[in-house]
Amino acid sequence: MDNVGIRYKEDAYDRMWFPYNIPSSVSINSSFTIDSLNDNEYKLPSTVMKTAMRPLDVNDSLDFELDTGDPSLEFYVYMHFAELEKLQRNQHREFDVELNGNIWAKSIVPEYLHSKTIFTNDSVRGTKLKFSLYRTINSTLPPILNAMEIYLVKDFLQEPTDQEDVNAIKDIKSSYGIVKSWQGDPCEPMRYSWDGLNCSYNGYESPRITSLNLASSGLTGHISPLFSKFTTLEYLDLSNNSLTGEVPDFLSQLVNLRELNLSRNKLSGLVPASLMALSKNSSLTLSLDGNVDLCLTAPCKEEKKKKKKNIVVPLVSALVPSLIILAALIIIWRCKTKQSIHQGQATVVKSHKREGLLKSNNQQFTYSEIVSMTKNFQSLIGKGGFGMVYHGYLNDGTQVAVKMLSTLSNQSSLQFQNEAQLLMRVHHRNLASIIGYCNEGGNMGIVFEYMAYGNLENYLSDKTKVLSWKERLQIAVDAAQGLEYLHHGCKPPIIHRDVKTANILLNKNLHAQLADFGFSKLFPLETVSHLSATVIGTVGYLDPEYYISQRLTEKSDVYSFGIVVLQLITGHPAVIKSHDNIHIVEWVRPILTRGDIRDIVDPSLEGNVNSNSVWKALEIAMACAGSKSIERPTMNDVVVDLKQCLEMANDIRHTREIGSQTMQSIDYSGANCTELEMGPPAR
Repeated sequence: MDNVGIRYKEDAYDRMWFPYNIPSSVSINSSFTIDSLNDNEYKLPSTVMKTAMRPLDVNDSLDFELDTGDPSLEFYVYMHFAELEKLQRNQHREFDVELNGNIWAKSIVPEYLHSKTIFTNDSVRGTKLKFSLYRTINSTLPPILNAMEIYLVKDFLQEPTDQEDVNAIKDIKSSYGIVKSWQGDPCEPMRYSWDGLNCSYNGYESPRITSLNLASSGLTGHISPLFSKFTTLEYLDLSNNSLTGEVPDFLSQLVNLRELNLSRNKLSGLVPASLMALSKNSSLTLSLDGNVDLCLTAPCKEEKKKKKKNIVVPLVSALVPSLIILAALIIIWRCKTKQSIHQGQATVVKSHKREGLLKSNNQQFTYSEIVSMTKNFQSLIGKGGFGMVYHGYLNDGTQVAVKMLSTLSNQSSLQFQNEAQLLMRVHHRNLASIIGYCNEGGNMGIVFEYMAYGNLENYLSDKTKVLSWKERLQIAVDAAQGLEYLHHGCKPPIIHRDVKTANILLNKNLHAQLADFGFSKLFPLETVSHLSATVIGTVGYLDPEYYISQRLTEKSDVYSFGIVVLQLITGHPAVIKSHDNIHIVEWVRPILTRGDIRDIVDPSLEGNVNSNSVWKALEIAMACAGSKSIERPTMNDVVVDLKQCLEMANDIRHTREIGSQTMQSIDYSGANCTELEMGPPAR
């Protein structure tokens, strides 16, 4: 077993196994699979069990101890054994096991390629747990140990979640086929309550579910009566699903319900009068928008049918001649418009070019000047979805980057114009700086300040260039400030919609500018909480909540920026192909949970970074990349926190090898150990 550790999928229970060196011992191993013919109840990974430790001197015992640091702590211990050597007839392995000087197990005889387990029936205590494995008088071979598990007993003063609520939420998950990582107790421990749930915690009483958010969860069918079992529910959000049928009256009987969101479903029929009454007297906030077949007041369907009959019968005779006249007018109109439509389009294009869609106070270049400054587009330095970028020089020798609209990219013309117009109205040192433009004879181009080191994506992937930790943080601060200006410094605010390392440019001093505004969108009013927008972005950086709901907010940019910061920390791309195309957040999360950031930080930094600064940066990145947009920080907050990170990195007194600041974990090299806290059982 290597030093990386083993967990799911090799371990069906997702235990975390790590190597551990026992003093005065040597390792043995087997290439064969352990328990291949038997399904052991402990489901021990074969990779773990095919290695073991034995004493260096075959006549010695196998001795080791573990420091607990607290005599009041209680532990349960499991040891696992499997014979890895095919023994001869005259060979026999048998041994006893002592724990803290007392016999724990006698006459252990491991079976060939089949695991055997011993465990403590009662919890054990002590500042140290001392183990000794020694051969019996009948044994010709020394003792071995393949793997070991230690469980810490945690006392929960709080009662488990109310059983009726537990049953109800499990039934709802099953009936709707909800895909969420819901395991264990829904409310306990408080830090690890189920995603989408909030609970009440009242002394030693059982927690109750008070808030249930199943928005954008792919729910179909009718609103289930199971929701009526949550008698303490105060908030219920079922929005952005595909629920059908009528709004049930039992929802009005949830006496504690204060907010009910059923918007953007496919509900129909008459809303119960009892719910409408609660809404009118302000005791319930009711959201129903986006359900086109819902009626708020009676009569509903009957009234519509009656109106249709009243209109159709008496007006048939009047409508027939009217329709004939209308049809004739439509034919005449279409003939005329067909003839003029191409003229109109040509007129509009010419008018736009004549008036200048790119008209501004920036310098205007002729197409011949663009050709001259790029030496007939000799040096291609980049390409995008709607144009190529070329290196060039102005007459005074200033280096520039010239982005030209591709003649083959008709659809992207509007995006190109959108970027040009936006850059002409926003100015910030951390946003791409426009020098001028060209709009002549169908040739559109934007002239930018030249960024000597290209984009961040290419720089990070070039292993011959290594950014220091301080440089990475400065780049993060620069990009964050540019994004902060778009969100909070522009009126109306601007959402970039494609924040990624490829759109962060670096100048000769490695200062960063945010670029490529072709997909950017303006909020029309400050009072608008979100925009309904077609999903646009790059795989790996795309906010999953925006992808599901198509509700765009500035927090979608915040998510993308969190991915950028993770890339700066790890050196990995957003989607890590070398790890089975795993997303960078999912790659970081389990390692971060273990507390060992050595495996997260870019190895090219060689550990010479400020550990506190790294932890802070990771906290910022993971907060930005949170699954719920409402819980993500604003870019104002991100800028403040990143500047604190940079200050920490500049504090030479606390810059050290990162390994010295990692959490200590038990580490086996031959025998394997997992150390877990015992939590509430799965329900």
